[in-house]
Amino acid sequence: MLQLVNLSNYSTDNELIAYSPQRLQAFLLQHNLDGLEMMFCSPWDSKLHRPEWLHGCHLRFWPWWLDFWRGDQPALIKQFGSKEEIAGCYGGLTREAWLAIYRDNIKTAKAAGVKYLVFHVSHARPAELFNWQFSATSQEVIEAVIEVVNALAPDIPEDMALLFENLWWPGLTLTDKDLTAMLLANVTHQNVGIMLDTGHLMNTNPDLTTECEAADYIIKTVENLGSFRQYVRGIHLHKSLSGKYLRSSQASTQCNTEYSMQELMEHVLKIDEHKPFTTSAVRTIVDYVQPDFLVHEFIYESMSDWEQKLRRQQQALLLTRIAI
Repeated sequence: MLQLVNLSNYSTDNELIAYSPQRLQAFLLQHNLDGLEMMFCSPWDSKLHRPEWLHGCHLRFWPWWLDFWRGDQPALIKQFGSKEEIAGCYGGLTREAWLAIYRDNIKTAKAAGVKYLVFHVSHARPAELFNWQFSATSQEVIEAVIEVVNALAPDIPEDMALLFENLWWPGLTLTDKDLTAMLLANVTHQNVGIMLDTGHLMNTNPDLTTECEAADYIIKTVENLGSFRQYVRGIHLHKSLSGKYLRSSQASTQCNTEYSMQELMEHVLKIDEHKPFTTSAVRTIVDYVQPDFLVHEFIYESMSDWEQKLRRQQQALLLTRIAI
């Protein structure tokens, strides 16, 4: 099992490591990490993010994209206001323009020699993130993802795994075995699997209040996948016990239709906390899944904040949970 951390080459993350490969290398060595799961937001600098550290690539993602894929112009104009804004978001006004962004991302991942790609399987319009009145079902999202991924499949090397990440919006939630099976069975790229995001899975159950309850829920959910549990090849490891906020959000009667990007981000981060596990319950998850890739995935404000969260979770993994 490789232990990794998430990182992007966006300017704020580059500033975090002071644009220094030496500082990044020292960080990896100090915490006994095997390397990085990278998100390439700009051209790759192989001197800063050295290829020997890069094991995975989290592909770029769009929280809302299904209307664009379907060519639903009225819905798009309602969301963006103009064709110029639509093109600015998706790289153009055609499917091929959008797919070209993915292909460029995959090309960079190939050059970096990563072992796997991560693809988000989810869609919700901005207002739906708040009102929970979704215009698409999980099945519809997964059917469209199959179309997208199969269009990209010729660009993905056979020895590079394509791992689908679960979220709590419509799409791959892992709470429905049949929909999980449909996704895995209909993608033409043969080297596929699941990147289990523990925090995202916790967000599907607002009744969770402790790490122990969360670990049991995660294990039971994976177990309920039956034979498809073998496809879980990686874990994005973090916790999100945001049930109180989830329930208040779902019960809200607000009817706004427009939100700023700051409002969207603040809302999502109140749900998806990306906090470290701190008890031995986390060990039971890892022992049950036995992933090839374990990614300590946090949101961090500084290097010291990142290191503190990483240390707490790594220490929790060393603890042994005693069954009562």
